[in-house]
Amino acid sequence: MSCAGTTFGLIAYIAVSWSLAFFFPQSVLAFLLFEASLLLIYYLPVHPKMKFYMGASVLLVLMPVLGFVNGYYLEVAVQIGIYVALALGLNIVVGFAGLLNLGFVAFYAIGAYLWAIFGSPQANAFLPGGFFPLSPAWFFVFLLLSVAVGALAGTLLGLPVLRLRGDYLAIVTLGFAEVVRALVNNLDKPINFTNGPQGIAPIEKPPLFFRPLLEFFGIQFEPAKLYPLYFYFLVLSLVMVIILVTRRLENSRIGRAWKAIREDEIAAAAMGVPVVRTKLFGFAVGASFASAVGVLFAAKQVFINPESFTFMESIGVLAMVILGGMGSVPGAILGATGVTILNLQLLKGLSLWLNSLRQSGAVLSIPFLGSYSLSQLPAQFEPAKYERMVFGLILILMMIFRPQGVLPPREDRKL
Repeated sequence: MSCAGTTFGLIAYIAVSWSLAFFFPQSVLAFLLFEASLLLIYYLPVHPKMKFYMGASVLLVLMPVLGFVNGYYLEVAVQIGIYVALALGLNIVVGFAGLLNLGFVAFYAIGAYLWAIFGSPQANAFLPGGFFPLSPAWFFVFLLLSVAVGALAGTLLGLPVLRLRGDYLAIVTLGFAEVVRALVNNLDKPINFTNGPQGIAPIEKPPLFFRPLLEFFGIQFEPAKLYPLYFYFLVLSLVMVIILVTRRLENSRIGRAWKAIREDEIAAAAMGVPVVRTKLFGFAVGASFASAVGVLFAAKQVFINPESFTFMESIGVLAMVILGGMGSVPGAILGATGVTILNLQLLKGLSLWLNSLRQSGAVLSIPFLGSYSLSQLPAQFEPAKYERMVFGLILILMMIFRPQGVLPPREDRKL
């Protein structure tokens, strides 16, 4: 098929899938078909500028329109964006530099608590004056500040541990994550910094700075309807910035040094690569991404507590990187998208469908075995309860049949 024919076919597919998602807003399958159009655009044999314009039209026009039809679509898209940003940050540490980090969620928590403490009345518990919460405009200041704080935290973690390798480094980073979680869980006395296991709420959201412009043109929207779309564009902007920075670093001298250390640290040191300094920079960059995402997460959720930053979150993000392909930017995006959709849509959608069948009292007729009332179906059969098992099976199959990931780096695709 010619390039023009392929492009026309893809445009037709996007139009059909978007129409299905628009006219059947409760259909999980229709939304999945629409989301798959981005992957098809990536593989389309056309000029990169054409891919960019098509992807931008899907993300900037079609997705927001669907979000107005069904707010759940925007919620899923925002969650995907948050995990894509986390996976890209971890991909620098694990994929580029080859450093196994099992405590990446700690930097995520640092950024979230940074804004949660000062963007809520919580800071009044240990700072006099009653100046808190800070105004919503401070959100953008803290978003930039979190980059520096995350980089500092990554550097402080890296300084004493980067002479370790392999399993030892993984254990130390795991310990660091548990230390951070224990601190935010217990720093409610003698001075109440984090409010302990009760969490922090309410947390200020970023300001709707464009609302006066909408009102000038006579467009009226309630903040409750504007915020989902607002957070979608904030997350999308943050992901675009992270992708741009990651691409620039990957093709730079630093990126080549990371990959040299990943392949053979001793050979890299012999060739003059400053191993410790390069590793520290990798930790700092990955941590700064995670910390910035944490600020956005806290503002979106309005409430956070230590249970939002467990060890399983780190494992989940690591699984996204492995599934997509370590060291691959498109792979990290695909892995984060696939795992998030599996969590939020497929497994939960199947569980809701089984619950509706159970409540309807439908009867299933099985040849030679008789009839079985679905109202007697045990709740333990819900697919959402086996989320971790499904992840485990996927990772096992990936390691057996495609250990390099679904979208490995270009240099590995021939393997």
